[in-house]
Amino acid sequence: MAVWGLLLLAARPASAQSSAPGAGGPVRPAAVPGALDGFWKGPLKVPGGSLEVIFRFLKLTSSDYFGTLDVPLQKVSHLEVQVTQSHDTVQFYAPAAGSRFVGVLAAGGQQLVGTWQQPGFKVAMALVHSAVPVAAASTRLTPPYREENVAFGGGAAAPNLAGTFTVPAGPGPFPAVVLVSDAGVQDRNGAVDGYAPLGQLADYLTRRGVAVLRFDNRGMGQGGAPGPGPTVAELVSDAQAGLSFLRTRHEADSSRLGLIGHGEGGNVALLAAAQPLPPAFVVALAAAGLPGRELVLQQQSTTLRQLGTDNAELAAIAKRQQAVFDVIGRTPDNDLARIMVTNLLRQSDSPTDAATAQRRAAEMTTARYRYFLEFDPAANLKFVACPVLLLNGTADGFVGADANLAALEKGLKANKSLMVKKLPGVNHLFQPEPGQWPVVAGQPKPTFSPLAEETIRAWITERGPAKK
Repeated sequence: MAVWGLLLLAARPASAQSSAPGAGGPVRPAAVPGALDGFWKGPLKVPGGSLEVIFRFLKLTSSDYFGTLDVPLQKVSHLEVQVTQSHDTVQFYAPAAGSRFVGVLAAGGQQLVGTWQQPGFKVAMALVHSAVPVAAASTRLTPPYREENVAFGGGAAAPNLAGTFTVPAGPGPFPAVVLVSDAGVQDRNGAVDGYAPLGQLADYLTRRGVAVLRFDNRGMGQGGAPGPGPTVAELVSDAQAGLSFLRTRHEADSSRLGLIGHGEGGNVALLAAAQPLPPAFVVALAAAGLPGRELVLQQQSTTLRQLGTDNAELAAIAKRQQAVFDVIGRTPDNDLARIMVTNLLRQSDSPTDAATAQRRAAEMTTARYRYFLEFDPAANLKFVACPVLLLNGTADGFVGADANLAALEKGLKANKSLMVKKLPGVNHLFQPEPGQWPVVAGQPKPTFSPLAEETIRAWITERGPAKK
């Protein structure tokens, strides 16, 4: 998903602006509203064979599309896709792969015939449309715990926020946690394309003795009217407001109140732990450890390697990416920076059309993105004294486990209660390998890693109540 709202020269993770850690992005069609809903699949011919390419588009209530790209054999999934459409010509652009498909609708709108292009590679390709399967209606069984819709926050620091507080069966008080979502405006379940990681984790923990507060981000659901993306300081304030809410509840053990953050939420949780009135513990899931610039380059390299880009081209792309970062860093005047970044984007080997380049340049010069580029996640970790659990999956293409965990571990070297663990085959959305997904109505259904769930539960339980 990534992760800290990344906007790349040739890479932008799917979690940058969506409902999750995640996975795709809203795109606005210029014509034929609704015509792109569903799956578009076809073979991409590459030296030595072919790769199945799967685009998916979902019409949102805002009339935008939520678009993603999967290349299963390359373990590429849920990359953001942007769409432009003029009459019967459609362009799908995946910034994270530096790749685009331009095609013409044929066969009554059921086929797209055109060309796939990425750095150093161009080939003809045809895509065939299929509708999204309609899920059978189901009735949700009453869970064996208490659910309560709640409101908290308020005031200048944190607006009124809305969420769900789930309390285990029994007298309590229980250890309690606030769930903090990945980058982008997300609902309380962190829902991404039918997968709700925060909702699943909350259910698992509550059934096993941990009270959980999860909440809608500002501008989502009951989190107030849409507005500019919240700053990191505002996200930390919201997490602190969640902890303050738990301190008012008799069901929550005041000595065992923690934060569990996913992706950007993991970094937010660590930042909150370095401030006054910290949580009793932090669980950081796929949190970034590398500085923003380095993380972007790592994500870009990982994605392009999966798509077969050679080392020489990778080096050239990284050089162009770094040139963009240098311009942004040296040019505080946003108007001038946008012009310069637009020109760099349009001059790359995979040229970007003027409108797309201008839009991306505007996004890359926002205060939030400028902050991200200079942000060093490890800088203030020396002030984090509470117990910390760092988890990352070995299949995470957005926040690589080795480099990011090593950076966080180094920053937390003075912490006496640190556990670091890599989970085999788990991706950025904390899904296990597809072969481990449950089959529902004949189809594999993405699920939160059972290994991750149990690791989190066991670690929280080991904290135990405070000694009196």
